[in-house]
Parts: sequence; structure tokens; C-alpha cells
Amino acid sequence: MAELDIDTRAAKLGIDWSQVNLDSIQLPPGENFGIESDDEGVYHDDQLEFDTGFGNIIVVDNLPVVPKTKFEKLENVLKKIYSQLGVIKEKGLWMPVDPNTGMTLGYCFIEFNTPQEAQNAKEKTHGYKLDKSHIFAVNMFDDFDRLMNVKEEWEAPQTKPYVPGENLQKWLTDEKARDQLVTRSGPDTEVFWNDARQKNTELVHKRPYWTESYVQWSPLGTYLVTLHKQGAAVWGGADTFTRLMRYQHNMVKLVDFSPGEKYLVTYHSQEPSNPRDASKVEIKVFDVRTGRMMRDFKGSADEFSIGGPGGVAGASWPVFRWAGGKDDKYFAKLSKNTISVYETETFGLIDKKSIKVDNVVDICWSPTDSILSLFVPEQGGGNQPAKVALVQIPSKVELRQKNLFSVSDCKMYWQSSGEYLAVKVDRYTKTKKSTYSGFELFRIKERDIPIEVLELDNKNDKIIAFAWEPKGHRFAVIHGDQPRPDVSFYTMKTTQHGGRVTKLGTLKAKQANALFWSPTGKYIILAGLKNFNGQLEFFNVDELETMATTEHFMATDIEWDPTGRYVATAVTSVHEMENGFTIWSFNGKLLYRNLKDHFFQLAWRPRPPSFLSPEKEEEIAKNLKKYSKKYELEDQDVSLLLSEQDREKRKALKEEWEKWVKQWKSLHEEEKLARQSLRDGEVSDEEEEEDEAKEVKEVEFEDVIEVTEEVVQE
Repeated sequence: MAELDIDTRAAKLGIDWSQVNLDSIQLPPGENFGIESDDEGVYHDDQLEFDTGFGNIIVVDNLPVVPKTKFEKLENVLKKIYSQLGVIKEKGLWMPVDPNTGMTLGYCFIEFNTPQEAQNAKEKTHGYKLDKSHIFAVNMFDDFDRLMNVKEEWEAPQTKPYVPGENLQKWLTDEKARDQLVTRSGPDTEVFWNDARQKNTELVHKRPYWTESYVQWSPLGTYLVTLHKQGAAVWGGADTFTRLMRYQHNMVKLVDFSPGEKYLVTYHSQEPSNPRDASKVEIKVFDVRTGRMMRDFKGSADEFSIGGPGGVAGASWPVFRWAGGKDDKYFAKLSKNTISVYETETFGLIDKKSIKVDNVVDICWSPTDSILSLFVPEQGGGNQPAKVALVQIPSKVELRQKNLFSVSDCKMYWQSSGEYLAVKVDRYTKTKKSTYSGFELFRIKERDIPIEVLELDNKNDKIIAFAWEPKGHRFAVIHGDQPRPDVSFYTMKTTQHGGRVTKLGTLKAKQANALFWSPTGKYIILAGLKNFNGQLEFFNVDELETMATTEHFMATDIEWDPTGRYVATAVTSVHEMENGFTIWSFNGKLLYRNLKDHFFQLAWRPRPPSFLSPEKEEEIAKNLKKYSKKYELEDQDVSLLLSEQDREKRKALKEEWEKWVKQWKSLHEEEKLARQSLRDGEVSDEEEEEDEAKEVKEVEFEDVIEVTEEVVQE
């Protein structure tokens, strides 16, 4: 009814609307007289949002038909099987019973927390052999509804036109061969091109509150992952960064990719109500492209805290260590006295058994092969020596073992190409009051995997840092006493010494406590972080010479771009001042700074490995001058353009200044008569001084320039 009609009707009935309290009017229960509630639309929207159907329920058929006495036993067996594949809701397992016989009907309904868990359970257990007579037939509950509504007459399916997705590698085709980096500052997450020629960044994508904690690139740079209360999400593209997939895991805190980007591991821990209890941990493994949960792992934080210094709530991270290569075939988890190696075809244990190793405390995969290195400390008060072993997967054959004596601690470092394994061993002296360090160097690719022992010239030197050269045969060691330790360089491959490790040289008394090799090798940054306040030395290892020595005061992070052309140093919000990042060339030339308040994170976008063979890369390096001419001309054009832009900027500033001076002089001249009238016709003191300054006066003066004494002989 229109508002005018209501007013007319009220007037006829003698009702004065101004005297009526509308809030006091109540309709009879169950009646609305056609008046729709203001929140009716909201109510329907809520119903649509929460009406999720039965997508989280599965039906398991071909179960044993059992009497009431065996009902509980069968129910426990089913819960044991399906609780490994997802969270079963409270009273979420129901087995119908024949009311006449009291026997089960041979099937059950299982309700999971999420449809993804239900789908995963269906795929993993359909065809599961409980015994010879009972092979599970598993279906989604929603499938029954769909199958019951199949039309009697067949209809040809509609062919949908192909819509190509976005090229997720498009960013690699940038005409300027630039690299991208992501930063987080304040509420904003921003992706930039590093345009070093223009000495600035170019914004690609910016989004406030994009993540609730941090962001992370996938190992090959295809995806950017963000974390949220409901789970994780991956985004891709060169500039659009559209959301490609979501992964449900409430209150996710950490994520990790497999090396080939096929799988995403998410981590959540929950603090216990009783402080004496351990935190509860849940880890899920998802298929990155489909979003399917492949498997989840649950337990206390103590079960996931072996083999690392600790991540969130005491669990070491990453919990799962992935085998090297792009195949993503194996991953391993370290537990007490056990190494569990899983294969991704079924996400079950290899041979359905874990590897039993008493007192094992650390494991590490080769970056390129399915070889697992492990460390076992001394046992029995030193009666049983420590050992480092190499195990081939999936055969579980031990390839090599080295017993170590009087060991205090041990750390394993794989070279990026998987050719070498360096084991830093800290040993006790005879008195057991102090320790000294050395290296056990494994040559993985050589026959029988020979091992060399390397001790420093002064074996009492403390080893502060160690780093392999990527794609090379050299390594660097910082050793000695703070605040000015030494830095030594070694090579595993020399023609003069028949393949034995050889020292190339030592740099004395350097302000360094961290090493950062270029991804392409040859160049390294000797960095002094924390107490050294950001000292940086750019060093050429081929020539054993320093290219530049500089400083980024209070720097907290250093990261090379994936091509080894540029370096980013950053001051994060750990410090209150000078937050932001600085971009340097590979040889230590400062290119530009970008200051940002509340700066949290910087990460370069990784590049996938080149398709070029090592021989082709070496050929290009030898003929670099031929290929570089094109880019030198482009650099020259950019340099000229920047110079021209600088000249234009200076010219504009000069013209603006001259215009302002001209306007001021004109105004000064216009007000001259007004000033004279205020002074009764007298000019101002300033004008008199200006007139006097304009007069040219000639002044003569004498000055003695030089006095010489000369004796004249008669």
C-alpha cells in the first residue's frame, strides 16, 4: 500500500499519525499481514551461505554384517581407518541396524568436517581391502541424490568454449629482463619490477591487508602464497595476481612448498588449556593445482620438534624435508629413533615401514637426488661413536658411513648441485674443557664416495659461518675471534692437486659474520650484521680482490636477485629508524634507496632453472661481448634519457626560480611610490644602499709585494 493511501485511510478513520507510537504495535503470532521484515533478505542470504548440503558425508558399503556384540569393534576399526584421512565430527559415524534381526546392514555414513576431507577419504579408501570378503565401495552422499535424478532420455552435453587461462610464466618474458620483488610495509603488500636502469621500482600490484601474517613465493616463482584465518591462498600472473586456489586450514601459521611446486604443506598449532601439556599440531599436505588435501598429520608439538632449532610452538620447520629434484616423489619426517619416508603416489610410507635409527637427531636431502644424509650423535658415554650416513631412497641402502669420535655437535651442508656434502664437526679436546672444529667432505659423484678431512690452519679457531658457492666447487668459511675474524676460501677441484681440497686464500681481520654468494657464483658479500651495523664487502673470488666496501647501517636482511645482477639490503621494523630497502649492483654500486615506514618483508621472485645446458651457458659466457653489444646500446640510450631528464628537471627549477625573482622585483617596483609616500618622499635605507652599491668608485692604494736586498760590489 502506498504511503499516500495510508494517510488518506488514517484521515477517514480519524487517526493522527503524529500521536501513534509505531514501535508499540505488535502483530498476532504467526501473522505478518503481508508486511515483509527488514532483515528478511539478510536471513535468506545467511541461509544460502550456510546451507552447504551433504558434501562432507560419505557412504561406505560392503562392510561386514555383524551383531550388536561386535558393533563397537567394527566402529572402532572404521574410525581408526578414516580418522587418518580427516576429522570425523562428533557422532559423525552412523551404521544402520536391521530392527528385526539387530544386525548391521553392511554400510555406514561418515560425516567429516569439510567436503575436501570427505572427497579425499572417498578417493583413498574406495576399493580398500578390509579382508578377502569385504572390499569397500565408497561414494559421496550427494552422488545418490544426483543419480536418483538422472533423466530418462539422454541429452548430449553442451560443449563449452575453451577459455585459456593466464600464462603464469608471462613475467619471465619481460622485454627489459627485469626481476620482481614483493614487499610488506604497514597494511600494504606490493609487487614491484626492479628497474635498475631507471634507478627505481615500478609498481606491478598493490593490495592492502592481502595477508594476515606474511607472504611467500613458491620455489620456481610461479605462485605467491598468502595466509589467512581460514587457510592459505595462492596467486599468480605477471601483473594481475588473480587468486588461483584456496586451501582450508583454520589459523594456518606456516607454509612450505615441495621443490617442484606440486604440493603445499600447511601448519597449525593450538596452545593447550593446561600449560603443562604440549601444544597440539596439525599439518596438511595439499595438491597445489587442484586444492585437494592429500593427507594430514596430527600430534603434539613434541612429536614434530626433533631435528631443528624450533619453529612455532616448539616444532621444527619445515617438519617435512622434501627430496631433491622437480619430481616431488619423496618427503621425510624425523621422529624419535625413526625416519619416516613417504612417497607421494599414495602418501604412505615406503614399504609401509619407517627407518629405525637409534638416537638420530638430524636429516638432510641432497638437492638433486633421492639421497638422505643423517647424523647420529655419540651414545653410551662415548663408547659408541657418532656417525654420518648416506641412505639411498627408495631402496634404503646405505651408500656410505663415517664414524666420528669425541663429537660435541655436527652440521651438514649440501652443495646446490648435489656433488658435495660438507659436515662441520665440533670435537672435544682431550681435556673435554673446550672444542675445536673441522670438516668431513664427501665427494658424492665419485666412485665409493671418498671423504676428505679438512682442518683449519689454527684448528682452535671458532667457525662462525660456512657457505658453498652455487653451481661451483668452492666454499667460504668465516673463522676466528670476534670482532675481526678471518675469511678463507677453498676449492674442491684443482688440476695441480689431483682433486684434493685446496685453500685459495685467507682475508685477515674482516668485520663479517655472514656470507652471501651470488646465485651464479664468483661473487660474494662478506656481511657484518647485528653488532657490526651493516658492514658490506663485495668480493670477487675469481680474482681474490675486493670490488667495494660500503655500509647499510642497521641492515637486517640481505638477498641476491635470482640472476645475480643485483642485491637488496633491508632494514625491517626490528629497528624503528631508516626502515626500507636499498638496491646495489653486483659489484657494490648503490643504485637507489626506497624508504618505507613499518617495513616487514622483502623477497625476490625466484626464477625456474634455465633450459640451457651447462655447455651452452659456458659458450654464452665466453662470447658475452658479442651478446652484450645490444644491451650496452640500450643502457646508453637509457643513460642519455636519464641525463636529459635531469637536465630538463634542472632547467625547469631554474626557470621557476627566475620567474619568482622577476615577479618579486616587479612587485617591489610597483610598491616604490607607496613606500616613498610613507616616508614623506624619502627613499628607504635599503634603496639608498642599493644606489650606493650601483655607484662605481675608484680607489688607489699601495702595497709592498716583495722586498729584496742586493749587495752591489764597487
